[in-house]
Amino acid sequence: MEVVVLEVVVIGAGQAGLSAAYHLGRRGLVPEEDFVVLDANPGPGGAWRHRWPSLTLGAAHGIHDLPGLPLGTPDPAEPASAVVARYYGEHERRFGLPVHRPVAVREVRSLSAGGPLEVVTDRGRWRTRLVISATGTWDRPYWPYYPGRESFRGRRLHTHDFRSAEEFRGRHVVVVGGGTSAVQFLLQLHEAGATTTWSTRRPPSFTDREFDPEWGRDVERRVGERTRAGLPPASVVSVTGLPLTAQYRAGIEAGILVSAGPLEAVLPDGVRLADGREVRADAILWATGFRASLDHLAPLRLREPGGGIRTDGVRVLKDPRVLLVGYGASASTVGATRAGRAAALAAVRTLRGRPDDRAPAASPPPWSAPLPRGSAPARATR
Repeated sequence: MEVVVLEVVVIGAGQAGLSAAYHLGRRGLVPEEDFVVLDANPGPGGAWRHRWPSLTLGAAHGIHDLPGLPLGTPDPAEPASAVVARYYGEHERRFGLPVHRPVAVREVRSLSAGGPLEVVTDRGRWRTRLVISATGTWDRPYWPYYPGRESFRGRRLHTHDFRSAEEFRGRHVVVVGGGTSAVQFLLQLHEAGATTTWSTRRPPSFTDREFDPEWGRDVERRVGERTRAGLPPASVVSVTGLPLTAQYRAGIEAGILVSAGPLEAVLPDGVRLADGREVRADAILWATGFRASLDHLAPLRLREPGGGIRTDGVRVLKDPRVLLVGYGASASTVGATRAGRAAALAAVRTLRGRPDDRAPAASPPPWSAPLPRGSAPARATR
């Protein structure tokens, strides 16, 4: 396949990637001629398309509007995966975003110092001046190590693999993790007729602070402090805490959302807690979060000695050709849409030779109909 040279390649068509693509067009870049979006999924929806069917829209934690197309008020009882896949698909069609899928990006490499980047995929290669990496975290579930973990004879699964609480009716499940997913699993498992033990490294951090825009900016600031220092990003929930909703209050009062403390080891038929108690279990559900999915950037050697990638906002300080969203503060729905916009603006400023100035808005192209999808466009290499 012929190598195509573009101004920008966006990797990932989740919330941040679609936001970036929308704003690239609004700033004068022409879809398919100047930029493309490469997405590994077979259809729209980003990570949301993989969420368990029992996670309804009403129970989902924060689905934010994409630019130019409000979500509206879908049925809160509908699975969030279906709602978001439909919504993201409509956004792609409405604005003619040049999403190519399924395209798995294997690596991004530099052809010369300060020169173009080459994006190597299972469907060919794209050459580009800039990359906006918006791959998020869903592909990198984190499984913490505990002594005896591999000896467990029951079922082991991660948030990434969860499908339905009904599968565990009549069984005892140890849920490990202190985030929102763990809390939702515990409530669903209880409702489905399972018994549970909740294990967290620290006491659960419930908060009744209102989750307003000021709170969101504070979260982004505190999470972003680590990425600016070149450290791996902390989880957003470690900063936000858990919203103390009426449902969660009832779960605490019923004894469902009460932590038994940290794990010490995994046994063949259960777990041993730090206080010495042994708990028999049919399954262990690891709701232990995700890590940034950035293996495709490894050839660029962006990581700092502290293990993270040092960023200033969305800019990677080691390589100005790479803009990073879905990382650190923008790894959640709190900041992903804004991060996508920031990446698009930074890309246009760089392309116009004014990296520190605000690029003037250009008239958007006439996006009245979807553009063709499929393999890389065949045209002359620049």
